[in-house]
Amino acid sequence: MTGFNRDIKIATSILAADFANMGAECQAAEAQGGDWIHVDVMDGHFVPNITFGPQMCAAIRPHIKTVMDVHLMIAPTDPYLEAFAEAGADVLTIHAEAGPHLHRSLQFIRSLGKKAGVALNPATPETAVQHVLDIVDLVCVMTVNPGFGGQSFIASQVDKVRRLREMIGDRPIHIEIDGGITPETAPSVVAAGADILVAGSAVFKGGSVNNPEVYGDNIRAIRNVAAVA
Repeated sequence: MTGFNRDIKIATSILAADFANMGAECQAAEAQGGDWIHVDVMDGHFVPNITFGPQMCAAIRPHIKTVMDVHLMIAPTDPYLEAFAEAGADVLTIHAEAGPHLHRSLQFIRSLGKKAGVALNPATPETAVQHVLDIVDLVCVMTVNPGFGGQSFIASQVDKVRRLREMIGDRPIHIEIDGGITPETAPSVVAAGADILVAGSAVFKGGSVNNPEVYGDNIRAIRNVAAVA
């Protein structure tokens, strides 16, 4: 990863991509302007769905030139951190709700040479990360309940983003938004202080690996309104 900055980044979530063409989908999303590739890992236990494991991350890593942003919606988390690190993750984000020892888990991620992220479910207050901010590189605010793509944006989370931004101050920490990001919802979270926007359905809808220009149109639509905000 390059040096820290708060420029708006679009993290394309491959949860909405064609599972039969994952490598090509990652390449197409990047070629069409996606800044990061976001991988939603779900275990059917912490969240009600099952998606990808370390093997999928390792398989797509050679197709990704930018940042592999791995969001672990799993519990327990610690036993799997090393495997996802070895699979090529650049950022490993764990949920504050997924285990009793958040500080220790974040320390372990950093010891693996990876950027450490914390995700907050909609009902979890921003104060849950107050005492780990000095070992965090990213805070992900869930603007849907995790477990499925394509859900509607929970507007009450915008105030949480604003409070979180104030709490972070001048620390080099990204605020990522995951869930329901569209050209309509992006401006409010960017204005509140977010700089990384996870978009799945809003990027991949209407396109394909054979028609990737649609991905570019969708990404630009989000980026343009975010830039104005």
